[in-house]
Amino acid sequence: MHGMTSYFIRRLLLVPITFICITLLVYTVIRLAPGGPIEQAKLQMQQARASEGGGGAGSADLALPQEAIDQLKRYYKLDKSIPVGYLIWLGLYPDEDKGGFSGIIQGDFGTSYRFSDPVLDTIISKFPISIYFGLIGYLLTWIICIPLGIKKALKHRSLFDTGSSMVVFMGYSVPGFVAALILMMLFATDLVWKIFPLGGFRSENWDDMWAAGEYWWCIKDQVHHTVIPIIGYVMGGFATMTILMKNSLLDNLGADYVRTAFAKGLTERRVIYVHALRNSLIPLCVGIGHAIGLMLAGSFLIEKTCNIPGMGLLGYMSLVGRDYPVLMGIVVIAVSLRLVGNILSDIILAIVDPRVRFS
Repeated sequence: MHGMTSYFIRRLLLVPITFICITLLVYTVIRLAPGGPIEQAKLQMQQARASEGGGGAGSADLALPQEAIDQLKRYYKLDKSIPVGYLIWLGLYPDEDKGGFSGIIQGDFGTSYRFSDPVLDTIISKFPISIYFGLIGYLLTWIICIPLGIKKALKHRSLFDTGSSMVVFMGYSVPGFVAALILMMLFATDLVWKIFPLGGFRSENWDDMWAAGEYWWCIKDQVHHTVIPIIGYVMGGFATMTILMKNSLLDNLGADYVRTAFAKGLTERRVIYVHALRNSLIPLCVGIGHAIGLMLAGSFLIEKTCNIPGMGLLGYMSLVGRDYPVLMGIVVIAVSLRLVGNILSDIILAIVDPRVRFS
């Protein structure tokens, strides 16, 4: 017990170090990457002047004055060196404009360049949508893959096992966002059969219909918007969890304690579904901690493909639009969830498997 406690203490002490290393690396890449807010402001100014002047102005006339550039750098905190700028963002160095320490440690994630709203409020507003899809997708993956993996293990090398393996690995070869895109082309357009909407989370009049008491219509509309993205989410971990369940159960069915249970006269059903299955679920339970981060942070590609206004799409749009405060805020949340998820996975492993001893 003492060794396990000291192990988790060491893991917790590594969290801030790992967090600083990752966020510093991302902050440095963002600062050095071209096309930042200054370049975006220059481009917008040039486009505005070109449209007003019919596009005939020269590049010299369209350039921002140096005084304006210096003001923009100060506004976006780009007038400081990368280490100082990172410490200001982190909240360990005083911000002259705010008259003291103001960073993520103090709960100030900054203001979005694009939305002009507090970053934390912008991110939190997207949480429910990503949790909705992530939670449903993860639960469906368990509901489908666990019985399928058990069936494949019990029917090992049978026609069912071979045929289902072909389907599983065909699904594994197709990324979730590609599957969602194909399904949208087939069943959200007039190409084959238009039965699902072409992306989005809900219809535009969903709130009005809910307020009008059209609950059944709202439920059907929500389901229609959920089907295709959820298929993409499930395909992301479908093959891995199915094969892991099958192989884990096969290993346990060949273990000594299973043969001993049969020798004691226990029924086949009790041996398989009580003794062997319980131990076979241990490798899958360990992945719950890792899945929490993915479930909350959303999927960049699936949300982009299906135009779902969740955390993933927000991160993608922030990256494309160079909305660095929002992008760094998402990095903070994603890294924190992943670090906590790793520790949670170890805790779950220690709980479900008494044989594990950390030292």
